[in-house]
This record gives sequence, structure tokens and C-alpha cells, in this order.
Amino acid sequence: MTVGQSEGKARPLVWPLLIAVAALAGCTAAGIGALSLADALTATGLPDPGPVTTLGLPFVRAAGEIAAVLAVGSFLFAAFLVPPQKTGVLDAGGYRALRLGTVASGVWAVCAALLIPLTISDVSGHPVGEHLNPLTIWTLADLINTASAWRWTAVLAALVTLASVAVLRWSWTPVLLAGSMITLIPLGLTGHSSAGGSHDLATNSLLIHLVAASVWAGGLLALVAHALRGGDHLDLAARRFSAIALWCWVAMGLSGVINALVRLAPSDLLGTAYGRLVVAKFVALCALGVLGWRQRRSGVVALQADPQKRSVLLRLALIEAALFGVTFGIAVGLGRTPPPPPPGGLPSIPEAEIGYDFAGPPTVARILFDWRFDLVFGTAAIVLAALYVAAVVRLRRRGDHWPPGRMVAWLLGCLTLLFVTSSGVGRYMPAMFSMHMAAHMGLSMLTPILLVLGAPVSLALRALPAAGRDDPPGPREWLLAALHSRVSQILTNPIVATVLFVAGFYGLYFTSIFDDAVASHAGHLAMNVHFLVSGYLFYWVVIGVDPTPRPIPHLAKVGVVFASLPMHAFFGVELMGTPTVLGEAYYRSLGLSWHTDLLGDQRLGGGIAWAAGEIPLVIVMLALLVQWARSDARTARRLDRAADRDNDADLTAYNAMLAEMARRQTRGPGGSPR
Repeated sequence: MTVGQSEGKARPLVWPLLIAVAALAGCTAAGIGALSLADALTATGLPDPGPVTTLGLPFVRAAGEIAAVLAVGSFLFAAFLVPPQKTGVLDAGGYRALRLGTVASGVWAVCAALLIPLTISDVSGHPVGEHLNPLTIWTLADLINTASAWRWTAVLAALVTLASVAVLRWSWTPVLLAGSMITLIPLGLTGHSSAGGSHDLATNSLLIHLVAASVWAGGLLALVAHALRGGDHLDLAARRFSAIALWCWVAMGLSGVINALVRLAPSDLLGTAYGRLVVAKFVALCALGVLGWRQRRSGVVALQADPQKRSVLLRLALIEAALFGVTFGIAVGLGRTPPPPPPGGLPSIPEAEIGYDFAGPPTVARILFDWRFDLVFGTAAIVLAALYVAAVVRLRRRGDHWPPGRMVAWLLGCLTLLFVTSSGVGRYMPAMFSMHMAAHMGLSMLTPILLVLGAPVSLALRALPAAGRDDPPGPREWLLAALHSRVSQILTNPIVATVLFVAGFYGLYFTSIFDDAVASHAGHLAMNVHFLVSGYLFYWVVIGVDPTPRPIPHLAKVGVVFASLPMHAFFGVELMGTPTVLGEAYYRSLGLSWHTDLLGDQRLGGGIAWAAGEIPLVIVMLALLVQWARSDARTARRLDRAADRDNDADLTAYNAMLAEMARRQTRGPGGSPR
């Protein structure tokens, strides 16, 4: 039987299977929602909105989440699990996965749009038929955070759907993967995790949980669809996905435990409906881990021995897919089940707004020792440090040398990232403008300098194995493609990098953006990401050891530095003289008795911005001078080697030219001696 014939018989099985998984998730969520309806109505004090909302909302949400993870997994499959053609155009398997992701994104957009009136009906307690007017829905969505989140999700998913329609080349599939994962962010910033005490930990852990779950579950569904269609490179795709799934399982387990500990005491696990659902989800996650281990030991091994042996892989993968459907249904039901009340009663205002309380005003001891680990940036700092050290160890085991100074710079950069986001600076950052500005300077001015001096790209290119001529591209080739992409060329343009860097100061604080962002956890996450990324791009262009797609002369780098860094000092001076308090309504709403002089604190923040540019300027100039000197030395050595090879042919030719010029000058007109 040919591949085409096998695909023709297997294709009818793909969509029924995916629809069955979505229906299983929806029915599980709807069943749990119906069982917990009485408790939910008692907790909220709202009337019953009717069966359409009671059963339809959890069903549509669970089915939509299956579509969302299928979109993520399909774009992941097309981008990294199967190779494209030599021309860069997707092969048949990658193209089918891409189109599967397009359809899944469209379904996700439709489900998110349906969830807007269903959410309004659920929150108001009125039947959904009263909220079907599009104009009314759009107005009411602004008043309800969850409905607004679904509106954003629908828009983002629709944009991903439209963007994916015209894609044929591999280079755009990573962008679609990133876009599909962004559609999950509004979902992660709403619900139980976004309210109450410790909601900073709960929200961050939920974001990690959602990303890991979408990559794992979506990648599995895409792999099953590829296997049923008889696609090529199944053994390669299964091996790559198996490695990804292991880390996703670890991330899901750790983030799920943290999220549960925020909401539950040990006595609540079996004594409350919420706790029992947490236990059920934990059991399902353990079962998925066991199935994944069996898959690695049998299905993947069988495919490596004989790529045609798909039956073992499919048998276990189908069981995993069904279990994922049940797990997602439990997760949606868990989100609609009221958690047990906190043991300490109602949280304080800072605890409700930020997620935790403060022992008092910031002191040197509290800044240095009063830590609260940031699950997003703190984890990123640890993981980046570990990956860098592992790459250096691999080089040294191979007998290659890596400059110790680069490793020291990278590890110091990771340490500053950890300190700024998890120490007292990060703890007080959401509550005080001065601490926010200190974190801003650390994330945009100091951490990126140390990270770019670590030359992570050069290290990765040396540590990662290169694919053979007939082998499919791997991580090293993906990294090279990213470096030479059009997006990388645009972002590393000195003008673009400088504008992005400087806009973080003037565009954020001298417009209404800061007032809108400072009051939300999502706003703080977005600002920190912008500070890091814009700072890294700028300093990569200016002093980065790694080569850039747009190399510029050292003299031009000095000009970029002197043109941009003084603007930071001017920003600090301007901020110190601003009579309007930025984020005043939010800071006053915290009700901190020891933090009442908001204008004075803002002036202190301006002073920090003004003074913080001096140390980075010194580091940057020293790095530029050292790199300039080393570049001249390398050029001199290259010229010396060339001279040794051709016996100073250039110098001999130059001397001959001088001799000829002198000979002509000693003769008069017509060639006669003077």
C-alpha cells in the first residue's frame, strides 16, 4: 500500500478523533459544572442563568481549549518536528499540520467569541438570550474582566488564523507558533488565579502550566494526526516530541503543585469539591506521565527500529489523547468550582491588589533579604544559567576552550535578573514608583549588558551539533535561520534597536500607558519583558560579542552609545521635575500608611534613572575599547599571515610604486633627466 493510499484510508479518522477528544473534554467539563452548580450559585449569590449557560459555557470552553492546544501543537509540528524541503517550503507533512493549525485557530476564535455572551450571562445570572445583541455584548464586555479576556482571545486567534492562511514557507511557522501561544495569555490572567492572596504566584504558575499543557497535548494530537495520515519522518517527529513532552510534564507538575498550594490547605484536598478535583487532575497528570514513559520505552523505540511500525505508537497515543480530553475537562470544571475560603479571612488591600502584604517600608535589610521568588523571571534566570553551564561543559569535554570571562558575565547577568525580580527590589516594585524604576534600570541597563557579553549565540553554535548534508535540520540550523531572518535584520538595525530602547522610557512614562499598566499583574509582566528584550537588542548591536545580521563599525557603535545614553539622563531630570504623579490612583488605592509622599517617591525614581546611566556607560565604553583593540589586533595578525604566505607581495608592490613615482619626478617633461 502506498503512502497516498494509506492516507486516503486514514484521513477520515483524523477529524472524528479530534472532534471526539474535544467532545470528551466538553462533556467532562459540563458534567462537573452541573454537579457544582449549587455551590457556585451559593458562593456568588446569583440566580441560575439557565441550562444553556450552565452546560454550554464549560462545554464550549473545554472544546475551545482543545482547539487552542491543537493549534499550538500543529504549528509546533510544522516548525520543529518535521523538516521542510531544501528550498525552505514546507513538505507535505508540515503543510498538513499547518492547515490543521489554521482550522484549529479558527475554531478557537469562534469558541472564544461564543464565550463572551456566555460569560456575561453567567456573571449576571440572566439567560444568554438577553445578551445576543452584538452592541450590548461589546459594551458589557468592558465591565467584566473575564468577558474582556475572551474578547481579546477571539481577536488574537482570528489574527493567527488569517496570518496562517498565506503561509507556505517554514520560516513563518515559528512566528505562528508564538502567536498561537499568545492567544492563551488572556485565559491565564483571569479566573481564580488572578484574584485573592498570592495571586502573583498563582497567575505565574498558571501561565507556565498553560504553555506546557498546550505544547504537550497539542503536540501529541498533531503527532497522532500525522501518524494516521501515514506522513513521513514519523520516527524523527516522535523522538523530538518525546524529549519536549518530558520537560512539559515536569513543568506542568511543578506549576500545578504551586498553584494548588496557593489555594488549598492539605485538609481541603479531600474535604472540598475543589480539592477533590485537584486530586483528580493530579492523578490524571501522573497517568499521563506513565503513558509518556511507556511511549518512550516502546513506541519511540519501535519506530527507530522500523519507521513503518506505527501501531505501538498510535495505541498509546490514542489513550493519551483521550486522557488529555478528560484532564482538560477537569481543569475547566475546576475553574468553575469555588475554591475554599482562605483561612485568614479576607485579604488586605495590598494582598488583594498585588498578591502579598508588606512588613513595612523598604530598608536595606528588606531589599537584600526579603525575597519573593518570581516564577517567570526567576525560573528563567536559573534555567538560562544552567543551560549555559551545560553548554560550556560540553565544549570542555570535547577539548574546546571557552573564555571564562564570558561565562562570568553571563552568570552575573542571570544573577542580576534573579535579584531584580525576586529580591526586595522585585517585591516592592509593584507598590512604589522608585522601586519600579530601580527594577527598570536593572532589567534594561545592567542585566542585558552582562548577558550580551556572555555571547550565548556563539556558544550555542559551537555546542550544538551540526546536521549532516542529508540529515534534517536541527536546533543549530534553526538558530542560524533565526539569525539571518528578515525579522532579525530589522530588529538589529541600529536605528530600530535605539528607538525601541529609548521608547521604553519616554513612550511608557510620558503617556497614559504606565497608568493603565501599573495596576495589573499582566502590565508588570509586559513591562519587564519589554525592558529585557529592548535592552538586550540595543546592547547586542552596540557591544555584543555575538555577530549581528547588520554589523556596524566600532566608531558607529560609539556614536550610537553617545546618542542614546544621554537621553536617559535627560529623562531622569525631566521625571524629577514632573509635577504630576504617575499611577497616582493605583498607588493611593493600596492604602500603605508608610508610603504617602508619592511625588517625593517619584522624584527619587527620577534620580535613580538619572544616576543609573553612569555605570552602564562606563561598562559599555570599556567593552567597546577592548573590542576595538582586539579587532585591530586580529586585523594586524591576519595581514601578517597573508604577508608570510606571499613573501610580502603587497609591501613589495607598494615599494615598487613609490620607486616608480620617484623615478618620474626626477625626469623632466618628455622623460629627460632634470
